[in-house]
Parts: sequence; structure tokens; C-alpha cells
Amino acid sequence: MTRATIAIIAGDGIGPEVIEAGLPIIEAAANAEGLALAVERLPYSADHFLETGETLPDEAFAHLRDDVDGILVGALGDPRVPGNEHARDILLGLRFRLDLYINFRPTHLFHPKLSPLRTDRRSDGGSTAIDFVIFRENTEGQYLGLGRSESLGTPDEVHVSEEINTRKGVARIIEAAFAWAAAQGKTRVTMSDKSNAIPFQRIWGRLFQEIGERYPGIQREHRYVDALALELVREPERFQVIVTPNLYGDILSDLGAGLIGGMGIAASANLHPGRPGLFEPVHGSAPPLVGKGVANPMATVLSGALMLEQLGCGAGARRLERAVERVVAGGPLTPDLGGTGSTAEVAAALSAALD
Repeated sequence: MTRATIAIIAGDGIGPEVIEAGLPIIEAAANAEGLALAVERLPYSADHFLETGETLPDEAFAHLRDDVDGILVGALGDPRVPGNEHARDILLGLRFRLDLYINFRPTHLFHPKLSPLRTDRRSDGGSTAIDFVIFRENTEGQYLGLGRSESLGTPDEVHVSEEINTRKGVARIIEAAFAWAAAQGKTRVTMSDKSNAIPFQRIWGRLFQEIGERYPGIQREHRYVDALALELVREPERFQVIVTPNLYGDILSDLGAGLIGGMGIAASANLHPGRPGLFEPVHGSAPPLVGKGVANPMATVLSGALMLEQLGCGAGARRLERAVERVVAGGPLTPDLGGTGSTAEVAAALSAALD
């Protein structure tokens, strides 16, 4: 057995519930492929912040940077912390301080019944196959929080948000998208921006062309983000790999989640090759669902699959994905996917579906 150290930040709301349900399944898949996960649980959450005033102390950050192989987060966000200081410092803090510049969002339809789109549109009679990934730039754009506010509370009130696109930042996310496409045998990469209205985004098109020329076997195409949103609804099956700035990636990846069943089945990875990645289901803390036993653990399990992939345990990742596919097809399902199953019932079914 090889070993990997995993830090768990269960967080807020339904975060502890989906971690409790999903982690044993992730560990079982890893163990089956010879990988033992050494799990350590960290306390950082709204409860911890309200009790201590701490969000993510420097020593905890250094530990996560230097001593672990991956970080699995349940969810962060609590109405008792309306400014979300703890969530911002933990999630955005880790993304920026670890320079996790790749936000990787797979969008795979596990069963046609989960999609709100018709699945009988193909001329050959087959079902629509939605299976694309989004490479969202994760450390620049408007999410740096730069800007200013002026004349607050007056008729002349102004707020300015600054968007940052550097050559280094844009080039490396585009390079990552092409490299992944080549490694996975994909034949098309789509870059999306809004450079017709925002001239400073033209660097994306220039570097997309420049880097794409090094991958002659991969078709390059460009879509303005509004047109891409339309096409993702009309013809999602034609897309394979999408690379886009931070803000647009945030929006498009949630649209993608809606195409395949919703946020309860949406996983994400925050990556920088050679550094510990941060993996999280993107459904949020969902305060209205806390304690009801209906939170969907599938996004946590699929985030665990991304983590195992990053740890070099691709076979374990495939085990988790197949288990989700089987349970989606046969049930039980939680209410967000149209079922009546509980968190515990779905977790038990996923565990039983591991091959």
C-alpha cells in the first residue's frame, strides 16, 4: 500500500453531512487500488470562526502547503457570518496562496433522465451525450477583489471593479487545457471571452492562437461567452474542452451542472501541478437542508474521484465514477435528483455499487 495524507475541512451547513457520507466510499475505492488515505480533520468553519476569531491561521496554511497531498472541503458559508470572512479566507485564500490556477470542472451526464434537455435529438436515434470539461482560470480576473468605491451614500456613488489578465496567468491555463485535451484524446478546445465588448480580454484570443498552434491535432474555436451559454443549452454534446476567464468559468460551470442534474452532482478540483490540490463539491452549504438527511453525497464522491486522479490513483477514481453511474441509473436518489432517498441511503448504495 502507498499512502497519501488528506486534510478534511468539513466546514459548514451540509458540509459535515456529505463528508461523513462520502469519505468512507472514497477511502474504500482508494484502498481497493492500493492507496491508503491518512485522513486528518481540521476545524476551520463558521463555528470555529465564531468561537475563536480564526479563519485560516498562517501555521495551518503552511501545514496544508507543505505536509498534505490533498485537501477535501465539504462546504463553506453560514448565515451567522454574513460577510463570509471565514469562507473567503479559506477557499479563496487557499486558491490564491497555493496558486491553484486551474479550476477543473467536469460536466458528465451520467443518465439521460437527469438532464432537463431532451435526449432524443440526435439524428442517429442515440441519446445526447453531454461530456465536457471547463478549465476556469482561478487566480486572476475580477476575483482578486481589486477596485475602489467612491462617494458612498450620495447620488454620485461609484464602485469600480478591476479585472486582471496577465500573460503568465492566461498562457498557463490555456496551456493546461490543450495539454489535458491532448492527453485525453480530445479533438476540440473552445476558448470563451467577451473581447468584443472588453478589449483588454483580447490577450486571451492572441495566446489561444499562439499556444494552440503547438497542438495541430486539436481544433481551436472561439465563442463569446453569451453565445457559448446559448450553444451549451442548444447543443451541449458538441463541446469537449472549454477554457475561459475566472468569472465566466464560474457562471458556465454552474450552467453545465444544470445540464447534468444540478449542483448535487457537480464536482470540482483546484489544481497546480506539483502542489496539493483542493477538491470540493460545489453545491454550497445549503443551510435550509441542514439536519434533514437529504443532502446529496454524490458531488463529494465525485470530488473524491478527482482527488484520487490527482494522487495517481486513476483506477480508484474510475471505481467511484462507475458507482455513481450505477446508483443514478437504479436509485436510490436524493430529492434534488427527483428521488426520495436519504443521504445515508444513497451513501449505502454507492458503497454497495463499488466494484
